[in-house]
Amino acid sequence: MKALASAALAALALGMTAPAYAADAAHGQELYESRCGGCRSLDSNRVGPAHRGVFGRKAGTAPRFNYSPAVKSSTVAWEEKTLDDWLTNPQALIPGQQMNFRVATAEDRADIIAYLRQQSGR
Repeated sequence: MKALASAALAALALGMTAPAYAADAAHGQELYESRCGGCRSLDSNRVGPAHRGVFGRKAGTAPRFNYSPAVKSSTVAWEEKTLDDWLTNPQALIPGQQMNFRVATAEDRADIIAYLRQQSGR
């Protein structure tokens, strides 16, 4: 047992970690359509703005969408980390925003983000 603990500490010291979760864009599409599709779309503004091309876009700048003042004035640019933060807790990322939907698991967030990245051509 002591040898196993020593090996684990040595691996951590050398920067070795467990392989990261490999995001699944196909599963992300299923999740997006089932969880997000009622209010969101890739190509149409609905309750929320269109999401195609979201990667690299500054929050609050999708054409023809009426954003809350909080989102319009934020400095957030949509990348993997900010999308993960948003889907984890939108209010923590941009206080005063109006989306109150969260995705609980890191794997589901990663899959949705992989799908959005794919649909953004990145």
